[in-house]
Amino acid sequence: MVNLAHRLRTLRRQRGFSLETLAEQTGLTRSYLSKLERGLSSPSIATILKIADAYGMGTGQLLGDARDSAHEVVCVSRAGEREPLSPSAREGTYRYEAIAAQRKVKAMEPFIMYPPREFPDEARSAHSGEEFLFVLKGQVEVMLGEQTIALSVGDSLYFDADLPHRIRTVGRAQAEVLVTTAK
Repeated sequence: MVNLAHRLRTLRRQRGFSLETLAEQTGLTRSYLSKLERGLSSPSIATILKIADAYGMGTGQLLGDARDSAHEVVCVSRAGEREPLSPSAREGTYRYEAIAAQRKVKAMEPFIMYPPREFPDEARSAHSGEEFLFVLKGQVEVMLGEQTIALSVGDSLYFDADLPHRIRTVGRAQAEVLVTTAK
């Protein structure tokens, strides 16, 4: 797995961005970006999408390493070989696994999400583009704008991602959700 904190700092410096400039372009605070670069905080997918957008790249490029397979025509992702996108698996945080990580440049960003049982203290996420959720295991509750939507195995939700949203596991089993974002 790529050292995300180091990669974020390196990319920002390569582009000649100050933390202030990146904060302005992403809508994130300078102090939060600094914590990400020092490995003191774990970014949500919405945060990763905002940073990737500021750099003009996809999340695969942002999270990837030097072995760029941008020209791969077919990418197979095996269940036991998916790469974690979140650097930690602390209780109460979202966990993510990359799908099609080998392809760095893509029109869609698919990943598997394991939502926490309680909504994290952080504000709801919102980012540009569209988002699609498909529940693979368990049950989830999605807060989307002013709505609360319950989803079970086989249910899906498609929405404009600029609506503030967050998701949590409800019920006994840890939920597993296929998420795809697109601009």
